[in-house]
Amino acid sequence: MAEGLIFRQLFEPKSSTYSYVLADAETKEAVIIDPVLETVERDARLIRELGLALLYAANTHVHADHVTGSGRLKEKIPGCRSVLSLESGGKADVYIKAGDTIKFGGLTLEVRATPGHTNGCVTYVLSDHSMAFTGDALLIRGCGRTDFQQGNPETLYKSVHEEILSLPDECQLYPAHDYTGQTVTTVAEEKNFNPRLTKPLSEFCKIMNNLNLPYPKQIDRAVPANLVCGLQEDVVSLPHSSATAFPPSQAL
Repeated sequence: MAEGLIFRQLFEPKSSTYSYVLADAETKEAVIIDPVLETVERDARLIRELGLALLYAANTHVHADHVTGSGRLKEKIPGCRSVLSLESGGKADVYIKAGDTIKFGGLTLEVRATPGHTNGCVTYVLSDHSMAFTGDALLIRGCGRTDFQQGNPETLYKSVHEEILSLPDECQLYPAHDYTGQTVTTVAEEKNFNPRLTKPLSEFCKIMNNLNLPYPKQIDRAVPANLVCGLQEDVVSLPHSSATAFPPSQAL
């Protein structure tokens, strides 16, 4: 963990989602990754209790299993801006792409494109490579499904191996979900023990193409809302140009 980092891992039980608060201990500038609508009150309260200035509500992708809390957090915490990948096709205050950085105080998160679960999936990597936030691309001993929302097993396999498992072995990986009570893994663990991603590409694709999972219970509600970062009054209309897309030097 980087020196001077305030870090909290938060859990939402209905969708088994993890949200993450990261802040610079000196400046108190903060980012929240993958907030959930149902836990906005809890998250906002914690941010106030810690005296943090929340700059960004950053999403790893357009989720299908819960509605993001980004829009509601913006209402509760003035100055907070929603963040979403440019490749997601959604609406946000700030669009990001591979190579961009999210700055909060003296700390930064590097944006790595990790499509395959969705086109707009990104992984956020702390600048010292001690921690990475993988969204649904890489889960603890698993990975995101590839059977809807532009999912593609070959793309996911390449993304995870090239952009996540290429990090240092000791890098701690924090996923968007866990369904068995685990909270964190490492690059070394997943390279050795992930039952899907340790397989050759052809076998991985066969596994992913035969999961036969039911669709997420909240998908019909979640995807339209998340395409506008949870601003549910705008669900029907998605004018992409209404959000400002900044170059990396100006965005964050």
